[in-house]
Amino acid sequence: MSFHYPHLAQAYQQHLGRLASSFLLGCALSTYAMSANATLSVEPMSWWAGMQQPQLQLLLTGENIRESQVKLIKAQGVTLINVDTTDSNNHLFVNLDLSQAKPQQLILGLFKDDQLIEQFDYELQTRKKGSRDRQGFSNKDVIYLITPDRFVNGNPDNDNQPDMLEQADRSFDGGRHGGDILGIRKALPYLHDLGVTQLWINPLLENNQQKYSYHGYSTTNFYRIDPRFGSNEEYQSLVEEAQSFGIGIIQDVVVNHMGSGHQWMSSMPSNTWINGQSRWLKDPTDVSYSSHRRTTVQDPYSVNADKTDFSDGWFDVTMPDLNQRDPHMATYLIQNSIWWVEYAGLSGIREDTYSYADKAFLTAWSKAIMDEYPHFNIVGEEWSSNPVTVSYWQAGKKNADGYQSFAPSMMDFPLYDTLIASLTKEDWGAGFIDLYQMLANDVVYANPSQLVLFEGNHDTNRIYSLMKNDIELYKMAMAYVLTSNRIPQIFYGSEIVMQSPAEGRNDGAVRGDFPGGWPQDSVNVFTGKGLDPQQTEALTFVRTLLNYRKNSLAIQQGKLQHFVPQDGIYVQSRHQGNETLLVIYNKNPQAVELDLQRFKPAINDNTIGVDIISKQSYSLSKPLSLANKGVTILKLER
Repeated sequence: MSFHYPHLAQAYQQHLGRLASSFLLGCALSTYAMSANATLSVEPMSWWAGMQQPQLQLLLTGENIRESQVKLIKAQGVTLINVDTTDSNNHLFVNLDLSQAKPQQLILGLFKDDQLIEQFDYELQTRKKGSRDRQGFSNKDVIYLITPDRFVNGNPDNDNQPDMLEQADRSFDGGRHGGDILGIRKALPYLHDLGVTQLWINPLLENNQQKYSYHGYSTTNFYRIDPRFGSNEEYQSLVEEAQSFGIGIIQDVVVNHMGSGHQWMSSMPSNTWINGQSRWLKDPTDVSYSSHRRTTVQDPYSVNADKTDFSDGWFDVTMPDLNQRDPHMATYLIQNSIWWVEYAGLSGIREDTYSYADKAFLTAWSKAIMDEYPHFNIVGEEWSSNPVTVSYWQAGKKNADGYQSFAPSMMDFPLYDTLIASLTKEDWGAGFIDLYQMLANDVVYANPSQLVLFEGNHDTNRIYSLMKNDIELYKMAMAYVLTSNRIPQIFYGSEIVMQSPAEGRNDGAVRGDFPGGWPQDSVNVFTGKGLDPQQTEALTFVRTLLNYRKNSLAIQQGKLQHFVPQDGIYVQSRHQGNETLLVIYNKNPQAVELDLQRFKPAINDNTIGVDIISKQSYSLSKPLSLANKGVTILKLER
């Protein structure tokens, strides 16, 4: 583990040594503890007995509490390790050992000159049975990404809140439109019927910013669901109800930055809480922005200044960059992630802007979560087209510099980018051959099958538009993602060919409202009202393929073979046990006869191929007639 600043490295190690011999785990909720003083808050508000890591850090926030003594007034099996102070008069970090603690209600007190000035209750809860053994998302799943503000407005009454700065304005593509947690709950029957088994939801935490807060990536309270989406309890209920439909919930987590509207910006818990803090205090408009040069942190020749320009720079003046080298900040973020897993019952985490956070912290963070939940899953966003860059961050990769990650999965941007480019051009040296060759780069990954491959997300233009509104190219893209040896993810609305501009950044259009999510919508996906023929065709294709995939071991865990593309045709096979699939991608605009002899290593003794979409049967003993451009997925039979 390496740090940019030696004195912070020492402080970090001393802090961890006091709390545990390994990285601190834990978690929290940012609401007030039961206290007579409404200005005193405790994060986390509650915790659980019997966690794998028994140490817990409490962040106390209150006016002029720095000189206070903290004592346990009522506690069984709980040890007060110590209390850390910083330069802040308004914050204390209380370190507890819960290794011998049972579920109980603690009482802690703040004292001055041995006189009790404040006390508060603190609950240690009972963990749900099987919590530690929860199963994370895997290759058997299909992940469906939702931008909640733009999906379904289940409760119009929560669209505007008196304590929230931005009000709803559906006429503005950069404004809040009203989608919420209740809307997602109402859509669960549709999602189950569609065939998805996991929901990745863009951040739901409070984003109390003046504008452009709908996307959720400017957190202003790390323990509170934004009231325009619902409440913490509603989120918990969503997870429980989704599980009854066989659907897990993946939380979108941001550890790199927060929103400028966070209360910390008026009272920092330490003088190293955010990067560029002293500079910002002198002039709030004078911030250093990230260089976005992602490779600097793994480049053997890069200089420290270039690494710092990348990792310590802000995304935006409204997104202060968190300093994970501050040991209390590091612990806070680790505990926060684990708290949400435990509280809500999550099956996964998608970590935003993965490589931007301090790399040593990312090791600590990912290890802490996976130590607590050994069968869990984390997917990180490393937006690079280079598989070498992405592979650096995946668990199990033996990096030349010794860097170790514990995040099992990463987003497969290299294969996504190649898929999009390969489908829209074709000659001897480009097109399908690029896709074939990119897949051969799997040799650089520790575990390529654990990568998440997607056809689109909230930051990319819509797949149908990128495919030039060509339904057959669209089907090829969707089929490639859904039959790959990856964990597949699709973006809400892709199943009904939602559109956007194809060039440049188009967030408002990309994150358009899901048709039928508002009562006045003229098109309603849930009822089928107003869908045009192409939307219906796309929806039928995706639904059929997703539901076939649910029961296909060949797709979920089977061996992949592929054949060098020739004459505009690319063939892959998936095989497991008695199930073999032949997936044929054809770009030819005219009818072609495909000689199947070349594919005998995949066909073996099978004589019939049944199209899993159309149910049409084909003989495998003669050339296969491909009437036009498109994808054909054959289940082979004897």
